[in-house]
Amino acid sequence: MARVGSALPGHQPDSGSTAGPAGQAAIVTSGLFADASNFELRFVADYERIGSIVGALRTLGLQVVLTSGSFDIIHEGHSMYLEAARRLGDFLIVGVDSDEKIRARKGPHRPAVPEMERLRMVTHQRGVGLVTLKHLHHPRWALIKVVQPDVLVATADTYDKDEIAELEADRCGRVEVLERMATVSTSARLRRIQLGLPEPPGQP
Repeated sequence: MARVGSALPGHQPDSGSTAGPAGQAAIVTSGLFADASNFELRFVADYERIGSIVGALRTLGLQVVLTSGSFDIIHEGHSMYLEAARRLGDFLIVGVDSDEKIRARKGPHRPAVPEMERLRMVTHQRGVGLVTLKHLHHPRWALIKVVQPDVLVATADTYDKDEIAELEADRCGRVEVLERMATVSTSARLRRIQLGLPEPPGQP
C-alpha cells in the first residue's frame, strides 16, 4: 500500500514522518472534505504527493476509491457515474486523461474542452475528493499503482477479465464495473453540433 504521509497538498513532511493525530486532524479540516470545489487543494499533479495523501487517508481508516476518464464536455452521465463511484467508499480520486492522451486515442480534434477546464469541472462534481492528470507518457496503470485503491471503478469496456484478475491480485482491493450512465456520448453530441442537428426528443 502507499506509504503514510502528511495529508495536506503542499505540505512537506519531515523525513520518515508518519501522519499522527495532528496530520489526521489536518486532512479533515484541509478542504478536501468540504462542499466547495477547492480546486487549488483538490488538483494534485505529483503522483508521489498523491501517495502521501492516500497514506494519510488510510490512517483514518478511510476507503479510497479510484476512477478515471476523459470527462470531455461534462454531462449528466458523468455526474451520475462519479456520484455512484463515490458511494463505493469514503474518498474518491479521479484521474483525468490529458489532452495529449485523448488526441492519441480519439484524433486531433479532441478533446473539445482543454484539460485544465476539464479538471476544474470534475472538482465541481459531487463527492470528488482529489483530481490528477493521466499523461500519455505515464507507464501502464501508473496511477493505480500509486493509489492502490480499495475500490477501482471502471466501465465494462475498460478492462478484460484477465486484467481485472491481475488488478485484484496485485493493485487494488476490488474492481467495480459500472454501467455507462450517459444517455448520449460526447462524440455523438459533437457530431450533432457539427451537423447542426437538434438533440433527440427527451434529451435535456
